[in-house]
Order: sequence, then C-alpha cells, then structure tokens
Amino acid sequence: MAVDQIAAFFEFDDHGTDLRTEMLAGITTFLAMSYIIVVNPFILSEAIVIDGYDQGQVIQMIAIATILASALATLVMALYANRPFGLAPGMGLNAFFAFTVVIALEIPWQTALAAVFVEGILFIVLTAVGARKFVINLFPEPVKYAVGAGIGVFLLFIGLQEMQVIVSEPETLVQLGDIASNPFAILGVLGVAFTLVLWARDITGSIVIGILTTTLAGWLVAAANLTEPATVVDGGLYSSFEQEGILSAMWALITGVQYDITPLAGAFVGGLQDIDPLTFLFVMLTFFFVDFFDTAGTLIGVAQFGSFLDDEGELPEMEKPLMADAVGTTFGAVVGTSTVTTYIESSTGIEEGGRTGFTALVVAACFLLALPLVPLVSIIPDYASFLALVVVGVIMFQGVTDIDWTHPAWAISGALTITVMPLAYSIADGLAAGIISYPIVKAAMGEGVEVRLGQWVLALALIAYYVLQTGGFIL
Repeated sequence: MAVDQIAAFFEFDDHGTDLRTEMLAGITTFLAMSYIIVVNPFILSEAIVIDGYDQGQVIQMIAIATILASALATLVMALYANRPFGLAPGMGLNAFFAFTVVIALEIPWQTALAAVFVEGILFIVLTAVGARKFVINLFPEPVKYAVGAGIGVFLLFIGLQEMQVIVSEPETLVQLGDIASNPFAILGVLGVAFTLVLWARDITGSIVIGILTTTLAGWLVAAANLTEPATVVDGGLYSSFEQEGILSAMWALITGVQYDITPLAGAFVGGLQDIDPLTFLFVMLTFFFVDFFDTAGTLIGVAQFGSFLDDEGELPEMEKPLMADAVGTTFGAVVGTSTVTTYIESSTGIEEGGRTGFTALVVAACFLLALPLVPLVSIIPDYASFLALVVVGVIMFQGVTDIDWTHPAWAISGALTITVMPLAYSIADGLAAGIISYPIVKAAMGEGVEVRLGQWVLALALIAYYVLQTGGFIL
C-alpha cells in the first residue's frame, strides 16, 4: 500500500499527522507497554499448570498467547476503530484470574478462561446493541474512579510479596521481610527504585528498561559469586551457561522454545464442563465489569491527551474501540490468556503525536516482531518481572484525585473499594464492598432518590451472594 493510500485510509490529513509521526508514536507506545510480554506469563503461570510441561514451558506458551492476543486486539483497534490505542492482557485482571479465581477460589484455570471467553462474547453483544451507557451507569461513580487505585494497591501488594519484601507473619499476617540479608529482595527493591526514577523523569519504556537492567544486575551478581547464584537467577539456566558456554546455552534456549501452544489454546472449552452456575456467573460478571469500566476509563483518559473528546467529554464512536477490546478478550481466552484491555500507556504514543489507527498498527506489528524474543523471558528472574507490578501499582494511584472525598457516600464507597481489594486479596470483593456501601450510605444521608434501581438490585444481589458464600453454602 502506497504512502498516499495509507494516509487516506487512516485519515492523516483530518488528524494533522503523517507517516513518520505515526510510526514513532507506535514504537513509543509499544516500548511503554511491552513489559506485559514478560509480566503476564509470570503471573498466570502461578495458576496455570499443564501436565507434561514444566513452568518454564508454560511461561513461554503464555508469552506467545499474550503476544498473539495483544497483536490481534490492537490490529482491530487500528483497522476498525482507527484509534492510536494499544491493547494487551490487563494488569490486575491477570492477578484476579490467577490469585483470586484459580488459587483462592480453587476454580480450574480452564474454567477461568471459559469465564473470560463468555465475558468477551457478552461484551461483543452489548457493544453491538449500544448498551454501553446503561452498563456504565449501573456502577456508582466513586467505585468507577476507585477501581484503578484499588487494583494498584492490589498489584503493589502482590509485587512486594513476590519480591520477598513483604512476608507472612502468624500474628500480624504480614510484615517487612529481612531485606538487607536477602539478595533476592535487595535486587528487587533496587530495581523498583531505579524504574520509578526513570518513570519520574518521563523516560520512554521505563518499565522495560527497569526489568532488563535488574535482570542484568542479577546475572552479574551471580557471575561474580557475590551470593549463591541460585538465589538470584534460575539455577538450571545458570548451570547450563557455565557448562555449555553462554552462546551454546542461548542457542539451546532459543531452539528449545515452546512455540506449540495447543495444550493451552482451546482449553477454555473443557472449562465449560462441571461448573457451579452461581460461582461461574459471579466470576464472569466480575471480569466483565472490571474490564468494561477499566477500558472506558482508560479510553477517556488517553483520549484527553489527543483532544479526541467532544464537547460533552465523550469519545465519539466509543463503541468501536470497545469492540476491539471485546474481540481481543474473546480471542485471548481462546489462545489462553486473561482479559484484554486498552492500556493507559497508549498516552505515551499520543504525546509523541500519534492520532490514528496507524499508530496502533505499528504497535500490533511490534508485538508480532517480539515472537522470536520469547526465549529471553526464561532468563528474567522473578524479582525483575514482578517489579512491574509495584511500579504500575504506584502509577494507578493517580485516579484517586477524581473521588470527592468530602462526600460521605463517595468517601466510604471509594475507600472500601480501594482497601478491601488487597486485604481480601480479591478485586471482586473490593468492587462488591463499594457497590454495596454506596446506596446504603446515600439512603442514610437522605439521598436515596438519587440511587438507581439497578444499583439497589446489584447491591442486594451481592449481599445475598456473600451471605451464601461466607456462610459456606456455596464455593
């Protein structure tokens, strides 16, 4: 396709942009969000176990699924919605999938993928019939604004635990770990500090740079024998590097990569069998609502950077980018990854001048070009990959400024949404706390008439669910 044809298809002139600017914007967005290729597999592999395959092979399968889902969703965003937004499996949603649904609720990971698949189909249908505004208005406003910060705290908490900075303690449940005597934790803390400095200085790709730099530091520490190598890097890989040499070991790693994802792809079909309908419905709806509002909020947020919003503060034809998200989520479940959503990191590319779907097209191409790099995921230590959770968690706190903390209903609902998520180790429980408390406090203040009927119905349904769940009547 000639440059003029590309410009005409993506309407460069209407948006005041050009091919060079769009390409630079796409590369910038990819660098800002590419950490998901590393982090998503590490999170989901905590829950996904496939007979006959070790964790390293499962991580590689999930990395490939992550790349494919991100590329397809972003491609739909480019060609159908013509918006410069990148999509990938959502941070927080992957943690909910792994730590809450599969590990805490003991729901098979295949069933969790089935819930994501059904959520995606429901998302497609509702988006197609234009029901977006109805669904958005069902959640109380403070809950919408608090979800991001709540997920941020949850990610922060998980990241610090995985880095052994926060550890369990019988009487207080958690406490600060022995960081100064733990090389694993030391490297993690230094990696987080370095990455946050890069982010504060507005360095493009700060999280990716932080992960790679921390990984390099860990391997140098191991090579210098400053500590037992197995405490800071994968012991098996380190031994192969010593015995076979770096080049030979890397070649073996590359040629031995698990590109066959058939044990993972399509697993959701088996997850639709022998399921508890009520639990499945709750999990599916939680995936749906968190994805729906996270996407809507992100779209509005990144659209502000590019002056895409109309006079009412709405994104014109918002259903199109929402459809890209829905298609990505459905396809992601098919290939074996958690819910796909629009990334706030898209704002980095918009700041570089990206204004059309060609920016997203470049992002999709970059994801596909990353496929040969999947073997490198195996050499990244846990503390280097999980530092992204801490950094992203901190960044997500920015949403609390939109909450009216002077209004009791907003303050209570928002605070409960944020704090219950990490304390209950569940995004779903945090959402439920905010949804239930809002109409009750509004009614107590004499403002019950402002509460929508749907909000009361949702709150009462959640109360009934938790009575049954905590009473031991259902899983």
